[in-house]
Amino acid sequence: MATPSFQIATIKGDGIGIDVADATLAVIEAAQSRVGGFSLNYQEILAGAGYYRETGLDIEPDGEKMAGVADAIFLGAIGLPSVRYEDGTEIAPHLRLRDIFQLYAGIRPIKAYPNAPQRLADERAAAIDMIILRESTEGLFYSAAVHNRCPVENDAEVQDTLRITRKTTEKLHDFAFNLARKRKEKGTKGIVTCVDKANVFKSMAFFRKIFDERSRAFPDIEKGYNYVDAQALDLIRKPWDFDVLVMENMFGDILSDLAGGLVGGMGMAACGEIGDNHGLFQPAHGTAPDIMGQDKANPLAAILSGSLMLDYLADKAGSQALSDAADVISDAIQSGFSKNSIRPAEFGGDMGTKAVTQEIIRHIQS
Repeated sequence: MATPSFQIATIKGDGIGIDVADATLAVIEAAQSRVGGFSLNYQEILAGAGYYRETGLDIEPDGEKMAGVADAIFLGAIGLPSVRYEDGTEIAPHLRLRDIFQLYAGIRPIKAYPNAPQRLADERAAAIDMIILRESTEGLFYSAAVHNRCPVENDAEVQDTLRITRKTTEKLHDFAFNLARKRKEKGTKGIVTCVDKANVFKSMAFFRKIFDERSRAFPDIEKGYNYVDAQALDLIRKPWDFDVLVMENMFGDILSDLAGGLVGGMGMAACGEIGDNHGLFQPAHGTAPDIMGQDKANPLAAILSGSLMLDYLADKAGSQALSDAADVISDAIQSGFSKNSIRPAEFGGDMGTKAVTQEIIRHIQS
């Protein structure tokens, strides 16, 4: 029987995106070699601010088409401070990919690891393990996609559109409840919290209304509510109480960074963006061009995103081998932190990009 093969579109991008993408592919290769039962073929797509500076294009011709036929997309990081579109906004073809492929479910895992920085003194901080599920195609970011680039009117006023649709929000909430159910089977709380501002905005009241409607199909999953300002407070007061938090795009962008800071910072901020037919995986951090190529970047956010990608492919293909490979990577990181053998320079440790990568590979191979 032929080994199943999967096509991965890789966009390494700018700055440390290149460094951490290379690290991730090396770790995935080690997991693939250990587990067997599948193969991955990579097709690199040129995109980003550096490419825009050279060509006037933010992604190579037919790049979007190449990404669309792949089984998954892996992205390093995109953007450079000195390079902007004519309207002053960042070079961001990945936002367009979100829109084209309707990657509505933005998964941001927040997990505390032993010997990694934990910003809260309470001993319960060691048990932080939650998902911020950020809707990724609508909300306030709707204006940042191709739909609605609103000009500044007479240098006096500009308006951005916040969009919430029933079709997308139903799928998002279903995704949230299914994710909580899957996590509950592995021992987490099995709670979905709707984070909104329903007391002020009609759009948010609509978001909550649909949450209540969809929750009826998941009687085994507990539900809760929090206004976004109260949720920000509770991420400091009692983050260990939460499991899956579902929210609008901008709220998710802000709160996922806040929550990431509780467990080590953006160097641990993995991200998966999933739609009905496509998935894009990337670290949530920036490009840090000042340390590009200097062996200083923390590759863990990217590597954890790579594990999310394998888990996504496993669900998509019904492949136990891919699921096992995802677990092998996650277990290697957990083991490395538990034994204090993973010590990223970002956290004041003595290990750069290559050393962290090689240590994870060592744990995979042992």
